[in-house]
Formats: sequence, C-alpha cells, structure tokens
Amino acid sequence: MANLSETHGIKFKDKVGYALGDTAGLLTFSLIGAFQNKFYTDALGIKPASIVLLILVARIWDAINDPLWGAFIQSRKPNPKGQFRPWILGFSIPLAIAAALMFLKIPGLSEMQYLIYAYITYIMYGMMYTAVNIPYGSLASVVTDDELERSSLSMWRSIGAGVGGLPGTIILPMIVYTVTGKYANGTDIKALDERKLFWCVLALAAFSILIYYLHYKMTKERIAPQKHLKDKDYSATTTIKELFKNRSFVTLSLASMLLIAFQFYYQSTYTYLFTDYYGKPGLYAFVTICTYGPMAIFIPVMNKLIRKFGKKELCAAGMAFAAVVNIILFALRGTALAHNPMVFLAFTFFSGLGQTFLVLEVWALVMDTIDNYEVKTGKREEGMAYAVFSFTRKLGQTLAGVGLNALLAYIAYDGELSKQGIGLSESVLSKLYDISTLVPAIMLALMAVILFAGYDLSKKKLETMHTQLAAQRDAQDLRADAE
Repeated sequence: MANLSETHGIKFKDKVGYALGDTAGLLTFSLIGAFQNKFYTDALGIKPASIVLLILVARIWDAINDPLWGAFIQSRKPNPKGQFRPWILGFSIPLAIAAALMFLKIPGLSEMQYLIYAYITYIMYGMMYTAVNIPYGSLASVVTDDELERSSLSMWRSIGAGVGGLPGTIILPMIVYTVTGKYANGTDIKALDERKLFWCVLALAAFSILIYYLHYKMTKERIAPQKHLKDKDYSATTTIKELFKNRSFVTLSLASMLLIAFQFYYQSTYTYLFTDYYGKPGLYAFVTICTYGPMAIFIPVMNKLIRKFGKKELCAAGMAFAAVVNIILFALRGTALAHNPMVFLAFTFFSGLGQTFLVLEVWALVMDTIDNYEVKTGKREEGMAYAVFSFTRKLGQTLAGVGLNALLAYIAYDGELSKQGIGLSESVLSKLYDISTLVPAIMLALMAVILFAGYDLSKKKLETMHTQLAAQRDAQDLRADAE
C-alpha cells in the first residue's frame, strides 16, 4: 500500500480528469434514457412487450457478465500505468462502435429482424459499457482515501455526467424530430427521424473516445492494490456473499438501483410526454437544465453541509422533498396547470433540488461502503464491489425499461400514429401524464425510506469507521514493512 502522504492531496487536474470519465460515458449512455425506447417503438416498430423481454434477457446476461468482469479486473496484476485506467482507455473505442450500431436502422428489415438486431446491439453495448464502467467506478477508491476529497470526486463525477448528458438531452431533441401533422388544437404532431438520430449518435460516440483519452492522461492511481488478490485463497463467490451481508452496501445498492430506475424512467417517459402530450419535444431540453441546474446552487456549499449534517442525512431528506414535489405534480392532473409545460418544468426544478444531494454524493457513499467492507473483512476489493454495485444499477435500468413498456402497453400507446400524422386519443394522453408523475413520486418516496431507515453509515458512524480504518491500514503497513 502506498504511503499515507501519497494517498490524498488531489489537485484540480485530478477532479477534472476524473469527471471526464463520466462525461465520455454519458455522451452515449444518456441516449438510452432519452431516445432508445422511442427509437425501438417508433423507428424500428418493435412492440413494447418485445422490448420488455429484450431488457430482461440483457439483464440476465449482465448477472453473469458483470461479476465475472469485476473479478477479472480485480485479479489482474497492475502494470505501471495503473490497475484500472488502461482498461478504461482500451475499451473506449469498442464502446463507441457499439453505441453507434445500437441506433442504426438498416432499411428493409422485418419487425422480427429488427428485434434480433436490437438484441445483438443492445447486449453488445451493455458489455462494452461494463468493460469501461467497472474499472472507472473502481478508480475513485484508489485516487484518494480522504473522505472530503472523495466527496469532491463524487460531485465532480456528477458534474461530468451532467455535462456528458447535455448533447443527448438538450441538443438532440431540437434536431431529430420532424413535424408530420397537427392535433385539432393546433399542436404539432412530431415523429422521430432515425437518420438524423444516427448521425448525431455517431458524432457523439467518436467524441467520447477523445474525452476518454483526456481522462486517462489526467488521472492518477495513488493507492496500491492489496497483494492478497492474486492468492489462491481469493474467491469471487465469497466476496459477493460477504458484500450481501454488509448492510450499508445492500441498502445503498437498493437506493442506487431505484435512483437509476427513476432517472431512466423519467427521461424516457418525459420524451413521450413532451413529444405527444405537450407537442413540444424541444422543451425536453429544459428537463435536464431543471434537474441538474440545482447542482450549481449546492456544489459550492456541499462539503460544509456534509460536515454539519452528514451525507446520509442530506440525501434522505432531499429525496423526501423531491417525492412531495412529484406527488403535488400528480395531484394537478386534469387541471389547466397540468397542460402548461412551463408549470411542469418549474416542478421539475424543485424536484431536482431534492434529488441533487443523492445524485452528487452517491459515488462518495459507494466509497464509504467499500471502506466499511474493508473495516469488517480486512480486504479492499473495489473491482468486485463496484461490479456488484454496477449490476444492481443495471437492475434499475431493467425496472425502468420493463415498467415503462408495460405501462405504455397498458395505456395503449401506438408509436406508429405519429408517423402517419395522427394524434393520440385524449384518454391515452391523460394516462401518459399519470404514469409520468405518479410512478416517479413512488420511487422517490421509496428511496427516502431506504436511506432514512436502512442505510446505517450516519455522520457519527462514519467518523468512527474512518478512525478504525486508518489504524487498520497503519497496522497492515507495519506488517508489510516487517516482511
């Protein structure tokens, strides 16, 4: 293990470099929430029920692939350039190729052929994203061991993710739709233009490779891996069992699963809402601004708030506030306010205020749970821990994808109508508003309950844990020196 003086003291370059890793990833990953479901239903003509099965099959494969990749990364002997960084750079090009293929429509295929193509490209992208994201997520725990520096890295990662998501959620909605007709009230009927979408995705995918390279050059691994990971006694199965006995890890994984489910669900649902209910897909760009804008308010004072209240406490209270905001939004159903997109965006901003704490601090919480695991077991296994955590977040994607498509089928959504210049019925539009507000409110409320009642690393407990961890690592260093 590196000397203590080398394990913290990160610079501005480290923070920006670390943030760029998620900027690069979100350039394409954000497109899944913003466009993939609509691309499948409207461009490829795949039925929502078929998409549900596709997502479930992909997650079954992830259940096998993610832990295997985490164990593989964890067990590799690091080269002089680091244990995690070379993998991120090496798989950035295959990831970009997979992203472009996922949004390519090959002309003339049948619905079944399009479905098979969707299976291949969606699963391929998921595997490549895993190959990059597991080492990236593990990287933070070897950049620094200081709690506030890790909190800062978590905030910078969230900023990087927000920046990476901007092109897909702000610029593309204003480019990739065409007017095909009008509702009786004069509102435009708009359809997704898959050709424009593909060329935009290709450009973003190519740009992501450059951003990953900058991330690689600007980051540094300070904490050396533990030598025991190459021992014959190491068992990935044992590690997974131990992780699921760790209360903080399990409850945070549940909360994070719901967070990613919430994010994917509202991003996908709002695409339909602003395109079909409001007839203004360009306004979807402001959803991202309203959701992530509150970060600018809290980032300058986040560490002060953490010192005073604690990470768990802030995140739980924030989610409870966001849940209340979304419940009010649902209660407006059927009123004139519900038909005003600006009112909807205003409520989205206040919901974003509450979400900000967990969005900014979730990665710092992950590192806390990895430290907690080390205190209890004497082992630091970032790769496997992050692989399992990453898989639970993919379960969140599954929950969002399955839930959304099941609800679209329930409300009788027909993606072919917009291409024909035909609007949806009032009944379908009303139900679309309902599923866009009530379901997010429920997920936010569940996150608040889990964080308040389940997650046990409170401000006071964290202080004690870090004291124990410092003493434990000092003892390990002394034994290593003696050997």
